[in-house]
Amino acid sequence: MPQAQPFILEANDADFEAKVLERSKTVPVIVDFWAEWCGPCKALGPVLEGVVNEQAGKVVLVKVDIDNSPELASAFGVQSIPMVVGFRDAKPVASFLGAQPEPAIRDFLAQLLPSAADRLVAEAVDLIDDGDTAAADTKLVAALSEDPRHDSALLALAFLKHADGSNDEALDLLDRITPGTDERRRGDQLVATIRIAAAGEGAGDTAEFEARLERNPSDHEARFGLAQILAARSSYEEALAHYLEIVRKDRNFSDDAARKAMIDIFDLLGGEHELTDRFRSELSRVLFS
Repeated sequence: MPQAQPFILEANDADFEAKVLERSKTVPVIVDFWAEWCGPCKALGPVLEGVVNEQAGKVVLVKVDIDNSPELASAFGVQSIPMVVGFRDAKPVASFLGAQPEPAIRDFLAQLLPSAADRLVAEAVDLIDDGDTAAADTKLVAALSEDPRHDSALLALAFLKHADGSNDEALDLLDRITPGTDERRRGDQLVATIRIAAAGEGAGDTAEFEARLERNPSDHEARFGLAQILAARSSYEEALAHYLEIVRKDRNFSDDAARKAMIDIFDLLGGEHELTDRFRSELSRVLFS
C-alpha cells in the first residue's frame, strides 16, 4: 500500500470550499487542476508533490480532477491543463499553466509562503497578545525594514503608536497603507478615531455651547464645538445631528468642516452601522436637493 501523504489531498465540487478556501486562511494551498488522460499533468504531478512534501506542512497541495469536478473547472475557467493556482486567505494569488520545471515551481511556491516580513509580523502579533508591546514594536520595525510597504506591519505598528499616544507617528504609518485593502479600511477607522479625539480635546464644556445655542440657534461655531465634544465622548448620533444641521444651514462653514467631521464618524463606525446608513442618506439629501 502506498504511504499516505498528509500534505496532499483531493477535492471536488462538494468539498472544495472546506479543503481549499477555508484551509487557505491558515496555510497556503496549491490547487492542481488535472485529468487522468493528461500527459503533461502526469509529468508535473510528481515534481509538484515532491516540492510540497519538502515543506512539511507549510503548504498543502489539493488535486482536482476536472472530469469529476465540472463546476470547479467552469468556475475557474479551466481551458487547458495542468493549471495550478495558489490560494491564501481564501483568494487566488498566483497561478501557472502547463508542466513546469522544478525551479519554476519553487519560484511559484515562494510567492505563496510567508516572507521574512510576514513572519516578523506574525511574531509581533503573538507578542501583542502576550502584552509585550515593546518587543512587538521592535519586530514590526524590523518587518518594515524588510518590506517598507507591508500593510499589516504598518497597521499593527500604527495601533501601537496610537496606544502610547504617538498619534502623529500613527497617522504617518496609516498614510502609507495601500488604498482599497482591508488594512486600509481598518486604518481609516483608526485615523477617524484619532481625528475625533483630537478635535474634542480642549474644546471646553458642553454647557457653554448649549447656552450659546439657546441664545442663537444659528451660532454654527457653537454648534460645531458642541458636536466635537459629543463625538469625542462617543455620542455619535447627537454629534451627527448637529453636524448635519450646520451643513443644512451653511455648507461652507469653516471650509466644509461639518461634512468632513461626519465622514470621520462614518469611517469610524463602518459602512454597515445604522447611524452611518441613516446619516449618510440624510447628508446626501441635503447636499443634492
